[in-house]
Amino acid sequence: MPVNTLHQLSGQHAAERGDSPALADLDFPARHTYAQLHERAGRLAAGFAARGVGAGDRVLWLGQNSGKVLEGILACAVLGAIFCPVNWRQSNRELEFVIDDLQPSLTLWQEEEIGDTLRQLRQFDAQADNWVLCDGPDSGYEALLADTAPPAPSPTAPDTPVLLLYTAAFDGRPNGALLSHRAVLAQSRNYSAVRKLDAGARYLNVGPLFHVATLLETMATFYCGGLNVFIRRAAPEAICNAIEQERCNGAFLVPATIDEVVAYAAQHDVDLHSLVALPGREEWNTLVTVDDSDWGRTPYGYGQTETFGYASYSALAANATGRMGRAAPGVEICMLDHSGAPLAPGETGEIAVRGETVMNGYWRRDELNRARRAGDWHRCNDIGRIETDGSLSFIGPKAQMIRSGQENIYPAEVEACLREHEAVAEAAVIGIPDERWDQSVKALVVLAEGADCEAQALIDHCRQRIASYKKPKQVEFVASLPRLGAGFDYAALNREYGGGGYPGAGNDAD
Repeated sequence: MPVNTLHQLSGQHAAERGDSPALADLDFPARHTYAQLHERAGRLAAGFAARGVGAGDRVLWLGQNSGKVLEGILACAVLGAIFCPVNWRQSNRELEFVIDDLQPSLTLWQEEEIGDTLRQLRQFDAQADNWVLCDGPDSGYEALLADTAPPAPSPTAPDTPVLLLYTAAFDGRPNGALLSHRAVLAQSRNYSAVRKLDAGARYLNVGPLFHVATLLETMATFYCGGLNVFIRRAAPEAICNAIEQERCNGAFLVPATIDEVVAYAAQHDVDLHSLVALPGREEWNTLVTVDDSDWGRTPYGYGQTETFGYASYSALAANATGRMGRAAPGVEICMLDHSGAPLAPGETGEIAVRGETVMNGYWRRDELNRARRAGDWHRCNDIGRIETDGSLSFIGPKAQMIRSGQENIYPAEVEACLREHEAVAEAAVIGIPDERWDQSVKALVVLAEGADCEAQALIDHCRQRIASYKKPKQVEFVASLPRLGAGFDYAALNREYGGGGYPGAGNDAD
């Protein structure tokens, strides 16, 4: 029987590998086999339905990493509903915007570490039936599973959305990419094949599950019948303990986290050799098993949230001209000119993709959806080139983007925040090289006439309104900002004020 939805895949796993471990949540303790996970997802779907969730409705996850995210996705798959894990590190104003935009039928929230912040949200209502606490002694999560009779699965087409992931705010506000069963399954198939994952995969969910770079491997591990191990956040002791205890052989770790793990391991007796990881500095390589596969030699590719990860894989064309490799199976890539016409190989244009892994569109963004479509092509808002050998080169974003650690920061959002300050007449934001985080944010500010302001006051202003990682690390006051047409001349700003380190190498999924 063909598998066209996540619920069908869950049922197949329950039938074929029911006793195999599927989920281990180490911080919110839970362990489930594939049979148990399938059964729990069905009962959770019944609990969701009792709270008013139906086909097309949204379920919001306001919490850190947990096995409940995977359960929630599978429960939504039963109902034809849509699961949305959101960035819990955002400011209250950002979270309030997402809640207003998403209009969830049900919100699952976490007390530990972030409960005090969530209580300050305008929409928070712990007493409401559609706000369910999921941890601690007052948790109502298990009560959602009280119904022993799962509902009949909703008749769900493969192109029905099952996930909604908010992208970084490249136009000044985040946008929710709607990802279908087909997209999730196709990317899981492709990623598993390129990485050579099988039922022996033991993936440590340590990167944030609201980010596609983590979640795509979560779903690929589920796809191939492996074990997903969850810890709620990237703390070096927890990472090392989880790898040792569960013999994890995969994890998505950013360089700064790797440095923290290396430092922790230098002071403690740990065995991390089960972890198969990309090579790094010598201290890291001696701790882990270095990946010598095709992926290990030529990792990553080109991708973004809107394609649920990789549209191309470098490992599919290791010796090609273009560093981003070739299009994934079921995906086509071309370059478009400004009018939306395809360009010939060797010509530079906007990267466009179509195929199985491409999103259905952005949630409640009709105008943006029209702007990002050219026929059946999705315009990626990035500049690239198809080389004469058919491989892909990534040149850079159409709009300048800053990459700090694993977070994408779009200048438009930070600039808009700075302009809200009464002392600011104009503000431009650039990325400057940062030894630890690759880039950090620098703001160039023209003060309003007669105004006086300290740099720290503007940094604090941003910290209170947007996620802390987006705030400027440096503020420089300038007399004027160079312009290019209607916008700022960012190339000139970068040259004059030390900008650089932009993610032009494109070696990571957005």
